[in-house]
Amino acid sequence: MTLMNPLLERQPQIARFEAAIAVTDLEFSYSDCPDVLRAVNLRIYLGERVAIIGANGCGKTTLFRLLCGVLVPTAGRIALFGESMLPGTFRPNVGLVFQNPDDQLFSSSVWEDVAFGPQNMGLSTDEVDERVSMALALTQVQGLAHRPPHHLSGGEKKRVAIASILAMNPQILLLDEPSAQLDPRSRRQLIHLLERLPLTQLIATHDLDLALELCDRTIVLSQGQIVYDGPTEAILSDSERLEQYALEPPLSYSRPYCRIEDVPGV
Repeated sequence: MTLMNPLLERQPQIARFEAAIAVTDLEFSYSDCPDVLRAVNLRIYLGERVAIIGANGCGKTTLFRLLCGVLVPTAGRIALFGESMLPGTFRPNVGLVFQNPDDQLFSSSVWEDVAFGPQNMGLSTDEVDERVSMALALTQVQGLAHRPPHHLSGGEKKRVAIASILAMNPQILLLDEPSAQLDPRSRRQLIHLLERLPLTQLIATHDLDLALELCDRTIVLSQGQIVYDGPTEAILSDSERLEQYALEPPLSYSRPYCRIEDVPGV
């Protein structure tokens, strides 16, 4: 079920066939690490929820930083909704949720953290208050509004970090390892939230069970290049191909099938 909230209802109307993100011949190198990304071509369409997987160091986080404009491509082009991206330009329509929410939450209260983005967009006090209230409601953390973020659980921090991005009314949500260090209940709450958010989502993750549950499409990065872009189930059920890219099958695929009648005493 889609979350109904005025914050999300204000999303600009864009044709579903238009690419929300268009990456063309993208290259990136750090001064001490060449060819972090090589010849990356990618189209993400409005409303898609896409997993990006790969071994450590394959370029997932670097790609996200490029999509946010934090890094400048060595070569190539990034376009958002048909407009070329200018590095260093603030783009509230693209929101990045960090892997570690402690890197994102810094204010003395949850309310202040969620309000920080809208305040820096030059909105009125009433509009900021409205956006904060809606974002807290979307992520179901209204009761935490006056709590210090550093006193929260890992799952609560993650939802507050997402709320701080939603308050800026993004069209694209980038999530870097969203389920990292979450207990099973917090992970389940996160999945329920993400599957109900009607936003274009890119999810960089090592949690392949999460990718299987949330994303119909998966992209595999290996040594800075896209080596697979297609149906999630097709790649995650191919153990030989996953091993080729230093990945393990989802736990849900590796558990042996057990009939109830084969369990002793049942």
